[in-house]
Amino acid sequence: MCYEDFIPERLARLRMQKGVSARDMSLSLGLANNYINNIENRKSLPSMQSFLNICEYLGVTPREFFDEDNTYPLWLTELSHDLKRLDAKSLAYVAELVKQLADRP
Repeated sequence: MCYEDFIPERLARLRMQKGVSARDMSLSLGLANNYINNIENRKSLPSMQSFLNICEYLGVTPREFFDEDNTYPLWLTELSHDLKRLDAKSLAYVAELVKQLADRP
C-alpha cells in the first residue's frame, strides 16, 4: 500500500460519502479552508493529531480508515448498530438476505 496515494483517495471517498465539501470539512475541523483539498491533491499529508480529528469527523476509526476491504465504513457502522437491536429471527432473515445479495454476480 502506498500511503501517499491511499490517504488522499480514501479521504476523498469517505468525505464524499458523508456528503460534505472539502472546504466545509476543513472549516469544521478548525483548519484553513484548503487543508483537506491540499491532502486530497497530494500536496500534504495530515499530522497524526489532524488525522485522528479527521477520522472522528468522518465517524470512522483509524483502523476502518485504513481497511481497504471496507468500502463503506460509515454505512457498516450504522448497520451494525441497527442489527444489534434485532431479535434472533429477524437477524437470521437479514443474514440470509445478505448472503444471497453477496452471491449475486
